[in-house]
Amino acid sequence: MVAFDSDLNARMTSSLAPGLARKLKKVLETRTDSPELLASLGTLSSFYADNTLQARRNLRATIERRGLSINEEFLTASESAQKALDAVESEVAGLAECCDRIAKSLSSCSSMTGDIVTATERLKQELDYTTQRQDLITMFLNNYQLHPEEVAALREEDLSEDFFKALLRVQEIHANCKVLLRTHHQRAGLELMDMMAVYQEAAYERLCRWVQAECRSLGDNDTPEVSDLLKTAARSLKERPVLFRYCAEEVANTRHNALFRRFISALTRGGPGGMPRPIEVHAHDPLRYVGDMLGWLHQALASERELAMALFSTDATLGTTSRRFSTEASNLVSSKSGRMSKEWEREDGKAEADMAFVLDRVFEGVCRPFKVRVEQVLQSQPSLLLAYKLNNLLEFYGHTVSELLGHDAALSCTVRDLQDAAQRTVFDIMKARGDRLLKYPAPVAVDLSPPPAVTEAVSLLLELIDTYESMMVPAGSKKPDFGPVIEAILDPVILMCERSAEAFGSKTSVPAVKRGSSGIPDPGHGQRFPGLSPSQRRLSSVETLLSGTPGILPAQGVMAIRKMFIINCLSAIQQPLAVHRVADVCVRSLQSRIEGHIAALVDSEVGIILDRCGLQKKVAYIKDKLQKGTQPEIVPKEEDQDDGKPMAEADGMSPTAVAESLKLFFGLLGSNKGAVPEFEQIHVPQLRSETCVGVAEALANAYELVYNAVSDPANGYPDPKSMMRHSPDQMKTILGL
Repeated sequence: MVAFDSDLNARMTSSLAPGLARKLKKVLETRTDSPELLASLGTLSSFYADNTLQARRNLRATIERRGLSINEEFLTASESAQKALDAVESEVAGLAECCDRIAKSLSSCSSMTGDIVTATERLKQELDYTTQRQDLITMFLNNYQLHPEEVAALREEDLSEDFFKALLRVQEIHANCKVLLRTHHQRAGLELMDMMAVYQEAAYERLCRWVQAECRSLGDNDTPEVSDLLKTAARSLKERPVLFRYCAEEVANTRHNALFRRFISALTRGGPGGMPRPIEVHAHDPLRYVGDMLGWLHQALASERELAMALFSTDATLGTTSRRFSTEASNLVSSKSGRMSKEWEREDGKAEADMAFVLDRVFEGVCRPFKVRVEQVLQSQPSLLLAYKLNNLLEFYGHTVSELLGHDAALSCTVRDLQDAAQRTVFDIMKARGDRLLKYPAPVAVDLSPPPAVTEAVSLLLELIDTYESMMVPAGSKKPDFGPVIEAILDPVILMCERSAEAFGSKTSVPAVKRGSSGIPDPGHGQRFPGLSPSQRRLSSVETLLSGTPGILPAQGVMAIRKMFIINCLSAIQQPLAVHRVADVCVRSLQSRIEGHIAALVDSEVGIILDRCGLQKKVAYIKDKLQKGTQPEIVPKEEDQDDGKPMAEADGMSPTAVAESLKLFFGLLGSNKGAVPEFEQIHVPQLRSETCVGVAEALANAYELVYNAVSDPANGYPDPKSMMRHSPDQMKTILGL
């Protein structure tokens, strides 16, 4: 379509005149959708009413007339504005004329006022200089002089916060004067320092007198309250160690006397209205009596320490005024030195030392009455359990008091001395008890049961262990070693049992002991052992004790009875202690002793049985022979040489002798009552069983040793099967293994 229009335009342009063609081309190229054209057409439509041929011909004239009418309307509307502008122009012209006149007047006056302007500039410069000097003087007075109200505050009788502000001001000025000494104003700095020193010393003397007077009033009340002003004063006095020491001593002496009166009153009169009751009312109960005194001292120590901390502690516990004063003073010093943290640490250490000094002096007075009363309790012959409880109580409070007062404080030393005295009392009681047991050892009972002293000692020790396990221990501390207490109680008891066992063998007769069944057959029935001669029918220790035959026991029998008696005593001690961990070392030691006594008893009984059968020497010979065979000597001794003879040809080792001994051994094992002693007088079934098994194993081992020697062809025994009727395994079955 566009191409068609272009072609049509080209044909029409070529057929028309050049001028008309240009106009037509211009009309055709005109954009009918432009905003300007649309606006023009809109305006034209407002006054172009008739679209006739004549109207179109007169369109230009119509438009020009329309423009002319608009211009006429504009001129008519702006006529008033033009008149106003003319009036303004006339006014401006008048103002310009006035300005010209003023300029002429000023130019005429400038020559007249030149001197005045110069003088004004000079005076202005002088004013600036004077103002600067005034500022410097004001700053100097603020930094190096006291105000009249501050001087008045330092001289007033009654202290207030203004006094401490003025004192802080004096310290600031004194510190500022040190700056002057590093300049060329050294004379002024020295004079000002002297003046401030006079103010400072007078202020500290007044402060010291006021603090001493306030500290004296602290003794009038049992629980005094420290005001913030007194805290601030005490804090300020630390700048003068001597004056501060005077005040600390005043506080210590005042509270010393007050605490002594309170302690005596608590002992004798009790609290207000009789409640709480006087402590000495419970003097009949030593543990409560001493505990109440220690509890009262601990409570008083807490309150007195709180008072001392309020007076001498660091900023953490001070009031608002003292905190501000101390903070400003510390900042003043630390800002100059740059070592604030070290100074605070040093100050904390001084505060702790001051509190320790005051508290030590305060509680020094109650040490003697407290010590006298506790010593009276310890000298009243308390029981062992009570003395031990007192020892634990004093030890606990000794650690507590030492942590609060220090290790070298008078009260700490007193409690520690009393604890040592209580500990000595405990061990003295245990020593006296042990001496009584050793002086009069109890006789051996008929049934070899432990003496009553053993039961009493174990019961007492169990009570002490319960007390030890429930004792109070300070935080961070350990319980003391309980081993010495166990040793002090049990060592005399065990030694008494050993002495009783030793004394048993010295008696001229042994009481008869009836027993249901014996491990060894009754010696009175010799028909059960055919072939046993009277010399071979020597009784074992158990047989002898059970035989009921009066007479003196052989050494082996006495030793066996002693061993069983000691085993019973040791087991009676060990078993109750086994459940307590604190007695583990003692339990292990007792177990080792019991095992040793059981081993000795087994060896003794086995030796007696083998000796009765005639096998004792033969077994010893075979063991010696085997030992020499495994460890030959380089140069054998002359008495050990057997000229290469076989064992059957040795003395006492002939086949007949061995066969006779084995016959007796088999006859002993074939008895109705059994071959192994039952040791019924050992009270603990487990230990009794272990002992019986030990004897049976030893007999089986001895038989196996003889069996192997006889069965060995190298030993020269003919027909060993006829001599050895049972194998070692069969023998173990017979012995019940």
